[in-house]
Amino acid sequence: MPVLRVVRHWFRRPAIRMGSVDNSRIRTTRTKNAQFISYLVESGFRQVNVDHYEAGLRRRRWARAALFCLLGAGGAWVVIESARALSMF
Repeated sequence: MPVLRVVRHWFRRPAIRMGSVDNSRIRTTRTKNAQFISYLVESGFRQVNVDHYEAGLRRRRWARAALFCLLGAGGAWVVIESARALSMF
């Protein structure tokens, strides 16, 4: 594990250093702008249909399982054919 840490340190991208940042001029508030939020809700901004999203996740999971099954079947076929070829000699 220490070797992996050393290699990761060699290929680490250095952080961009631009000096200290003065955030005192940025006005922040803990309350949200209710009018803006209600406008977004009424306009239907970025509504995500959760059913479509979950269906996509299910399709990806099935595709991944099918890919692994095909890779396993291909690997088994290579092993069987190699054993058959070796048994002929």
